[in-house]
Amino acid sequence: MRIMRCITENDLMVHVTDGELGSYHLLSGNPYDGFKETQAHVPVRELLAPVVPTMIWCIGLNYKRHAEETGAKIPEQPVVFAKGPNAVQRPGGPIAIPRYLASEQVDYECELAVVIGKRCKNVTPERALDYVLGYTCANDVSARDWQIKRGGSQWSRGKTFDTFAPLGPVLVTADEIPDPNNLRISTRLNGEVVQDSNTADMIFSVREIISFLSGSTTLLPGTVILTGTPEGVGMARTPPRWLAPGDEVSIEIEKIGTLTNPVVLEETGA
Repeated sequence: MRIMRCITENDLMVHVTDGELGSYHLLSGNPYDGFKETQAHVPVRELLAPVVPTMIWCIGLNYKRHAEETGAKIPEQPVVFAKGPNAVQRPGGPIAIPRYLASEQVDYECELAVVIGKRCKNVTPERALDYVLGYTCANDVSARDWQIKRGGSQWSRGKTFDTFAPLGPVLVTADEIPDPNNLRISTRLNGEVVQDSNTADMIFSVREIISFLSGSTTLLPGTVILTGTPEGVGMARTPPRWLAPGDEVSIEIEKIGTLTNPVVLEETGA
């Protein structure tokens, strides 16, 4: 099932499944106890991020060729950081370049996002996918100056500004993607392909990531896991290619779809 979260023309926040010509089937129930498709059709005014995260865990340096392009050693264990729920942005919503804590080095990162559907702890890699509700596209937007130089030796400051975690456009349930480590993944910046890879290049598989994160740690339903980005980030280009107002970034993942967001400057008024 392909699930979207949206606001209808009557300003109702609902879950729907794919329809035709802008009309969508209304879903009854909720993502964690199960949905049932109704016969009701609703017009959609605005798509929202398909999930409201209870937590956002992220994995860094998780593609072999991305580690190579940045000159980083292949990690022995997953590199973990977190984003706040404030960072979530809807499909079509703007990515805001910070001006108050100003950044001149904002980067794009296409990522496969995993949504946990059942409470889990200490799961084995063999059973890890049993706890997955579904998958969506994510952009791990990163202010590299705050991540690397000004963030107090940790990454989260540069990763969790408002709008720095676009998600969407749909949540594809796990039954439709039996192997999350065999999906083409790419980024287009103003129509130009700047990242083009496959999730098979991950250093730690989705199974291994879930198992590691659940170690002595409860993953609640609604936990979103960003699984790393492939090669082609702006930071590694010569010269570096940073996001600028007026840009448009599209993240595309096979079997899921395309997540597109424009880029603007942060509004700093009260």
